[in-house]
Amino acid sequence: MRITVTGGVGYIGAVACAKLRRAGHEVKALDSLLHGQTDVAQKVREAGVELIEADVRDGDARRQALEGSDAVVHLAAIVGDPACARDPELSNEVNVEASRALFEDARAFGVRRVIFASTCSNYGRMVDATVPIDETGTLAPVSLYAEQKVSIEKGLLARSDLEATCLRFATIYGAAPRMRFDLTVNEFTRDLWADRALEVFGELFWRPYVHVDDAARAIETVLAAPSEKIAGTVFNVGHSDENYRKLDLVGLITERLGRGDVTYVHRDEDPRDYKVSFEKIRNELGFEPRMRVPNGIDEIVRGLEEERFGDPFSSRHSNIG
Repeated sequence: MRITVTGGVGYIGAVACAKLRRAGHEVKALDSLLHGQTDVAQKVREAGVELIEADVRDGDARRQALEGSDAVVHLAAIVGDPACARDPELSNEVNVEASRALFEDARAFGVRRVIFASTCSNYGRMVDATVPIDETGTLAPVSLYAEQKVSIEKGLLARSDLEATCLRFATIYGAAPRMRFDLTVNEFTRDLWADRALEVFGELFWRPYVHVDDAARAIETVLAAPSEKIAGTVFNVGHSDENYRKLDLVGLITERLGRGDVTYVHRDEDPRDYKVSFEKIRNELGFEPRMRVPNGIDEIVRGLEEERFGDPFSSRHSNIG
């Protein structure tokens, strides 16, 4: 297939592009290199990806990226609650307006198959977080980022002129070319490895997690599936046994390191609390993550000890600088 990946030099995108190339697909990536990841861009090019360095808000660049493609994987976004809250106007331009424009351009170019990167944050705060929620559950976003994702999902799934699949990713973790240390597992592991005092809030709230490589594999799996299985559909992406509380993550990391200075504090700004079922993607597409959180912790610790990430506290490893 000929596949366009927006955000193709991002945390998930760079991994997905390399994976799709190894599978024999032609890949074009559109990315603004918002986080200065020119080194990652070079690796993406070396993998045989045609890279268009431009913002997804640029109509000419979108059309250049989509021309001749069979499918588009839309990852480009202002990602995460903090980044969206910091600049709501920019996040609306990128996450809402540019997404809608991209799908209109896809229709105009005859690109029917669309994969939209969404989030399990759409579930917000569940009434009973002990019962895993599936794709039919109530969406209750509590952040601007999740509200934007829900809005795009609804509009996209209502269309009959596109074969759209929305992937609600669990919180991502793990090592990747465009490394992020502003994600829970990665951040906690880095801080405790570096002997920094870690302050944790909401330690009893549930969240699901999925490794970045498995997130990319899910994209590959959907692209390989027949359209009747994936068109107009939502899949949670993760594993049902990978729901953790922050308290559990701290326990896993301190056990691995044999140390850790951790205090638990009360804050009200992030009330998300949700446990998610991932049985649909396993049953319908045969997808099951290969990595587990303990594997990801080990991987990050090895990378830190081998100095593979450069300065792990550099702002380039964060979406909020």
